[in-house]
Amino acid sequence: MHVHPPQTLQLPASVLTIGALDGVHRGHQELIRHGRERARELGVPLVVYTFDPPPRIYFQHSLLLTTVVEKIRRLMLLGVDHVVIAPFDANYVTRGVPIFLEELAGLNPLEIWEGSDFRFGRDRDGDIETLRQRFSVRVLDPVLCEAGTVISSSRIRTLLMQNKTAEAEWLLGWPLPHTYKQSIEGEKQS
Repeated sequence: MHVHPPQTLQLPASVLTIGALDGVHRGHQELIRHGRERARELGVPLVVYTFDPPPRIYFQHSLLLTTVVEKIRRLMLLGVDHVVIAPFDANYVTRGVPIFLEELAGLNPLEIWEGSDFRFGRDRDGDIETLRQRFSVRVLDPVLCEAGTVISSSRIRTLLMQNKTAEAEWLLGWPLPHTYKQSIEGEKQS
């Protein structure tokens, strides 16, 4: 797997998914699995475009579920070919939808796989329909847990703050490192 800063990767064709992917939880894993299957069928690389830090962490100072290093490791284990990591900072948040779409065009996605609630660009002005104006977009329905609720990074954060580590780990699909569990305890006490 290759890791790239934004605007440096140019491909003749790809399958793409875009998102914060904080936690690389079971919902993200399902999205990536679908993208990977289509990339293999089409004979092109799977590209994940993600952010460091995730936008929710930048704007709301939420609990970070995975460091960028851990995210890269998990994406590699899921069979992603390329990861573009955009530094989500004061400069990046000013980028409008047209600039982002131009950057994506350089990846020449044959398909873009997203969740139904995907938003992008300054003030979250872009959505699935915006992407569909330029690209072929496939939308994955929300992935539900056994209780029938949507698996999300926000839900996992809530469970961790409620000391429901086992349930959070099930939604993640992988165990939290011991050091991470200790940092959550510190977060709850502050």
